[in-house]
Amino acid sequence: MSIRSRKHHKSTQLAALIAAAIPVMGLAQEANKAELNLPATSVNSTVVKEVPYKATRSANAKLTEPLLDTPKTVQVIKKEMLQEQGANSLMEALRNTPGITMQLGENGNTAAGDTFMMRGFSTQNSTFVDGVRDLGAISRDVFNLEQVEVVKGAAGSDIGRGASSGYINLISKLPTLEDSISGTLGYGTADKSNLTADINQSINDNAALRLNLMSRNGDVDGRDTVQNSSYGVAPALAFGLDTDTRLYLYSQHVRQNNVPDGGISTIGMDGFYNAPAADTAPAKLPEAQLNSARLNAGGKVDSDNFYGSTSDYEDVEADMFTAKFEHDLNDVTTLRNTTRLGKTTTDRVLTGVNTLATNSSSNPANWTVTRSRQLTDQKNDVFANQTGLNTEFFTFGLRNDLSTGIELSQEKQKNESGATAAQTIDGVVYTAVPLPNANLYNPNDHDLMGKPYKTGAYSDGKTTTEAVYGFDTLHLNEQWLVNAGMRYEHYKTTTDGAALELINPSVKGKYNLVPSDLEASDNLLSWNAGLVFKPRENGSIYLSYATSLTPPGSSNFALSSSASSDSQSSLDPQETEHVELGTKWDLLDERLALTAAAYRTENTNQVSYDALSDTYQQDGKIRVTGVELGMVGQITNFWQVSAGIASMDSKQMDQASHSATTGVTTENTGVRWSPDLTATLWTSYTLGDFTLGGGARYVSEQKRLIAKDADSSTNNMPEIPAYWVADAMAAYRVSENVNLRLNVYNLFDEDYIATLNNSGARAVLGTPRSAMLTTELSF
Repeated sequence: MSIRSRKHHKSTQLAALIAAAIPVMGLAQEANKAELNLPATSVNSTVVKEVPYKATRSANAKLTEPLLDTPKTVQVIKKEMLQEQGANSLMEALRNTPGITMQLGENGNTAAGDTFMMRGFSTQNSTFVDGVRDLGAISRDVFNLEQVEVVKGAAGSDIGRGASSGYINLISKLPTLEDSISGTLGYGTADKSNLTADINQSINDNAALRLNLMSRNGDVDGRDTVQNSSYGVAPALAFGLDTDTRLYLYSQHVRQNNVPDGGISTIGMDGFYNAPAADTAPAKLPEAQLNSARLNAGGKVDSDNFYGSTSDYEDVEADMFTAKFEHDLNDVTTLRNTTRLGKTTTDRVLTGVNTLATNSSSNPANWTVTRSRQLTDQKNDVFANQTGLNTEFFTFGLRNDLSTGIELSQEKQKNESGATAAQTIDGVVYTAVPLPNANLYNPNDHDLMGKPYKTGAYSDGKTTTEAVYGFDTLHLNEQWLVNAGMRYEHYKTTTDGAALELINPSVKGKYNLVPSDLEASDNLLSWNAGLVFKPRENGSIYLSYATSLTPPGSSNFALSSSASSDSQSSLDPQETEHVELGTKWDLLDERLALTAAAYRTENTNQVSYDALSDTYQQDGKIRVTGVELGMVGQITNFWQVSAGIASMDSKQMDQASHSATTGVTTENTGVRWSPDLTATLWTSYTLGDFTLGGGARYVSEQKRLIAKDADSSTNNMPEIPAYWVADAMAAYRVSENVNLRLNVYNLFDEDYIATLNNSGARAVLGTPRSAMLTTELSF
């Protein structure tokens, strides 16, 4: 890809950091050789049992065995590595795992918050906090997290509905009896400032409190006008620590006040293509073709351009209250209960850049682009109560590790719609909201643009779930383990709402609000099984099978009466089957974990158009096959590493869509935003008081154009081109309590598209070279 180079000042500090970062691997190798030549007694005396990047177990009680013996792909991203990287958000944390890509959104709506794909399937609604589903169109912060757990593969037995490719589980920080105070104060390019604090204080021998604080403010590197501002407070109390009965009471409160980013026009980028409108009158076709030729030869816009308004805003409020109770019935049996109440609201007005306007001028300075003014008014509520029991027992002399429990939840989401066009709704006349076109190459963020009005259309959905589950690992002997699990749940989804419907199809702009009341309920049974062979104590080879079910309305609690929608209330659940063959090894005195897995995931019952019957049937399917390799831990006592690479082949089969307007049926064979190859690396090495680190990420081409036999040369932006991004870090320990750290992101100032909308008209570029200097304090 070729995007106009940015003109950033190359400071001497950045140049020095580049010079320091290049030889880090060579220095590490030399130090490693020196360690290997030490006498055995010296090596043993310096072994560090705590490995900063590597976890041995999941915090999820449903995973009964250590990660080494768990027959599925599980990656734990610990806070120590996130702190080295200066990662602030969940999206930044997930860059440490291959096979995940981020999205911008649908044609008319720019997505916000944590929107991503994993192994070919959307995982946006499979984010959990301490095992409880977390809802909301928000960007999650990591200031209150111990670790991020990424579980890959169908996981219906773990979490219930909609887990075709896995889930993300965020593990909160909780009080301990160890008194400590730590914090960070950072300042970076684009006038960014970061402040965090983590205070843990014992109250007595068995009680403690913990308080985590966060404040982040600043502009966005490489973007005009866009700003982010957020703060968070997370208090926690713990009673009964180091006793058989423990109670944790904790909450988290986050506020965000941002100027959101609607992206830039893709004109001039590799793959851009503009064609005359399909309904262009024959007499005007020559002029339309000339205009398209001009646009196709047009130059790229400045990557800093902001096509929105200074009145654009995004206000987010997210509150979460949790009570967790644990009681040890004996040395091997623990009873747990978690109760969660969560509420998230998002109020956003965002301007998105859309299609290029009809430009008859030969002067590019006069070209304009249309804009959309988008309203998001969303409210999410979650109430959950989970009770679980973990125990160990013997049957016929064989050990069983059992996890069983019940889960009750009620999840709600309400969305209210907005519009900007002049129209009449239920007899009420609405005038058009001012929405002028933007100058393509010189947009003005002070253009007068009104706020979208609420049309009265809305969707108010609710899903209640009652589930019972059980997982058991049977130890046949020291070498063979059998793992099995099952989840049976009853769900009921109801959607109340109102939609706009033309009073007379031949008369545009006059609507009635038509109420709707839809309901769907079913019983779902998901299960998994795995066989583990341990040729040695520090290694395992496994074969596993798992299923999941995705009923209609799972993505947003909004059932539909449309025959072409996968949320149509009478549909059967989509069914996912997942088979995985893998191996895991703990090497170098269990400091370094190596993993490899080959898998195949197939999702059936996709809605597809059948041309013979002129109806929609559930005949479509998605099949994803892949291989994933991982490494995390210590190569030496001073050399940390985390790396992963994933190869993936994604395809749709028997999948077609139909346009009632044009009468065109399109067969789709590809899967959007699912690159064939992704890779990630982060490593750091400590030399006395200095720590040097760096990493890289690679993402191959991501398809936007997935129609069978489509001509990519005559379709706009058929794909996101492949890209490499490198980061670097240097830290110096000033004293026992003070550490200075410099992070440089996108070290080589790579120009790349981070996300692209479904029409290819709008893109968000990756962050250009940027830096953050942070002072870390610990007492």
